[in-house]
Amino acid sequence: MSKDKTPTIPEDETGVPTVGLSRRELLAGTALTAAAVTTTGLPLSTAEAATTIIVQEPALVPGGGYQYGEVLPILPPKQAPITEPDWRKVPQPANFKVRPPKGAPNVLLVLLDQVSYSDPSTFGGSTKFPTPDKLAAEGLTYTNFHVNSLCSPSRTALLTGRNQHQNSQAAVVDGATSYPGDTGMRPKSVAPIAEILRQWGYCTSMFGKSHETPPWETSVSGPFDRWPARQGFEKFYGFIGGEKSLFRPYLVDGTTELGVPRAENYHFSVDMTDKAIAWVRATRALTPDRPFFMYYAAAGAHPPHTPPKEWLNKYNGQFDKGWDKLREEILERQIEMGLMPPGTKLAENPPEIAKWDTLSADAKKVLARQMEVYAGYCEHTDREIGRLIQAVEDLGELDNTVVIYIAGDNGGTAIGGLNGTFNEWSNLNSAPEDIPYLLTRLAEYGGPNSYPNYSVAWAMAGSTPATWCINACQGGGQNQGMVIRWPKGFQSKGEIRKQYTHLIDIGPTILEAAGIPEPKWVNGVEQIPIAGTSISYSFDAPTAADRHTVQYNECSGNRSMYKDGWLACVMHRAPWEDHPRVDDYAKDTWELYHVAEDFGQAVNLADKNPEKLKELQDLFHEEAIKFGVYPMDDRSFERLNATNAGRPDIMAGRTEMTLYAGMTGMAENVFIDTLSRSFVITADIEVPKGGADGVILSQGGLFGGWSLYIKEGKPKFAYNWLAREYYYIEGTEELPEGKVTLVHDFSYDGDGLHKGGTGRLFINGKQVGEGRIDKTQGAVYSLAGETADVGMDAYSPVCDDYDPWDNAFKGTINVIKVKHKEA
Repeated sequence: MSKDKTPTIPEDETGVPTVGLSRRELLAGTALTAAAVTTTGLPLSTAEAATTIIVQEPALVPGGGYQYGEVLPILPPKQAPITEPDWRKVPQPANFKVRPPKGAPNVLLVLLDQVSYSDPSTFGGSTKFPTPDKLAAEGLTYTNFHVNSLCSPSRTALLTGRNQHQNSQAAVVDGATSYPGDTGMRPKSVAPIAEILRQWGYCTSMFGKSHETPPWETSVSGPFDRWPARQGFEKFYGFIGGEKSLFRPYLVDGTTELGVPRAENYHFSVDMTDKAIAWVRATRALTPDRPFFMYYAAAGAHPPHTPPKEWLNKYNGQFDKGWDKLREEILERQIEMGLMPPGTKLAENPPEIAKWDTLSADAKKVLARQMEVYAGYCEHTDREIGRLIQAVEDLGELDNTVVIYIAGDNGGTAIGGLNGTFNEWSNLNSAPEDIPYLLTRLAEYGGPNSYPNYSVAWAMAGSTPATWCINACQGGGQNQGMVIRWPKGFQSKGEIRKQYTHLIDIGPTILEAAGIPEPKWVNGVEQIPIAGTSISYSFDAPTAADRHTVQYNECSGNRSMYKDGWLACVMHRAPWEDHPRVDDYAKDTWELYHVAEDFGQAVNLADKNPEKLKELQDLFHEEAIKFGVYPMDDRSFERLNATNAGRPDIMAGRTEMTLYAGMTGMAENVFIDTLSRSFVITADIEVPKGGADGVILSQGGLFGGWSLYIKEGKPKFAYNWLAREYYYIEGTEELPEGKVTLVHDFSYDGDGLHKGGTGRLFINGKQVGEGRIDKTQGAVYSLAGETADVGMDAYSPVCDDYDPWDNAFKGTINVIKVKHKEA
């Protein structure tokens, strides 16, 4: 950027900066200007005011062409060189601060995970959501709000105000490719709203789930540029990956990996809320002059559907009626509540979704239980959000806080498939669970020994009056509910707004509420303009014309184009399908809906109005080029393999990995591949006098993985196949005292994924054990949910053959090598 483009602080004729306080006020220390009043209305101390320059109100920079804030950071004024050596003769220079405009509100942004549009009671659902119910009564309900159809694209759009491909997040970050709109690496030309607010003096924090960091950047080696703590959130507490066990999560504080919390009856939703409340209390106590921005990204209701024990049975019997009747009841309530107009029709479910009345008694028992647990999980998640909001109110800050509550990020989940799962990783490893098996695990469903996910049919029901779910660019894959409360920002209360709105509108709305301009340069990088539109125009104008009139959506070849109340869309690959329905995008069958009159997309008008369909198809092509959508990648699980996808991989080409003591918390993407292949583990260890015990090396956990460990002095290898089958190979001899080389050699049967193999144990070159492992997980253990760990089995245990907490190796690990046998 040239020097004439760099904003500077205006100076008076004496060379003293004139923003905030005059030279006379600085020297005299007897007067306060408006700029020296904090956003809470508390004046600065006289001493601080006398020695402080505060940039608080955006103002044009003479000759620069920018407002303050359009170039960040706002730099302090240049000081002339000091030539006087004696401090007694040199007036003390003024300090420099940047603060948001007077009256800028706090912002609490809440996002739930994989909750469907009409699950909450606020939007006609059968699940109690008292928090948005109360916020809606005191604020505004937006019924025509929209999201992207996958997690990472939605979250990055929410936090930046730009479309998913501008953020280079076409799909979940774990499946990134090397195409420009799909690298998983948000460019520096897209500054997050949190970074903008931080540079204006907001206290910023994030609690919960972040699923935007590229998996190859999640190791101790970094880089940490795209971790939340380096994306504008000065405080981050939660997890980096897509999901975690809520009872034994792998957590991060800032960029520091934490051990598993060992509190009795621990649950992450409670923990993250406790941490959020503690943070907001501390910042109000220490810096009441600085408003806060908190992003509360709930883990609920993403799988695993595991609420605390006392919430498991709150909805017993309430879903025995099934999903067909549930949809009818929801639509009836939506019409009564004024959310949908009379005459609204239910969209037909896809043919794969069975009619409830055709199911067996066992199937109904299993499937109803899945929804009972899910509903309890949802209500508990909302209870925790309500607890946070109550804490803000107790501090006297709620009325000066913009509370934005978004009930879900991408529609209900489909990974459970048609039957649902007891262990979600079963479906991802091509080992679906049938109803008879699920029935045997029903007593444990939703508890700490399960990792469950409901049937996709419940996600469809939660999309009423539409159908579809995650991955779909229509219906429940993009419809969502949103509530906003801000008594100091608008007069309307308890009203419904039906203007078309989208995730990308939230960022500019926050900036407008704070009185902060959209920056054009941030940290030396010119910015891509924000794509969203502030929704403030609708706050006190219920019939205002829509300002967001055009919006595309794309996910794995599924795509849609919205314009002025019309939606054209394509189902290229259904959420539960491994492969696209056609091998050429030109062969896709498009649908057309007049969503301004048919919100549920029940009546396909493609044949009746081909001109409108062609208009929207052409517009999608234009928008796709404009925002970097092309090429569209319709692969499914193949994208989980970094080589196939063409993304960076710190293990790329590695056939051997050397490990040392203390290396724990290695997620699947930063550990050498042990899936569907032969490999050898060689551990050089030292056995103390009296013998050794504990885990030497493990990968995965309670719901799938393996562990090499010592028990009663003898080596053992355990393989956990999806928490369904366990295989043990046990050595017949004890390890001798002193230096020992312990080897586990696994020979894979080959011929595709998920096959078995033979394992052998060696002590100092002598074979001491052998056994069969009939089944292996060939695609994934748990991505980022569980880890590989040297010297222990951290987070959740692979097997129950050792203590789940105190299983560290009692000896010395010098070095461990894991090597592919083919090398």
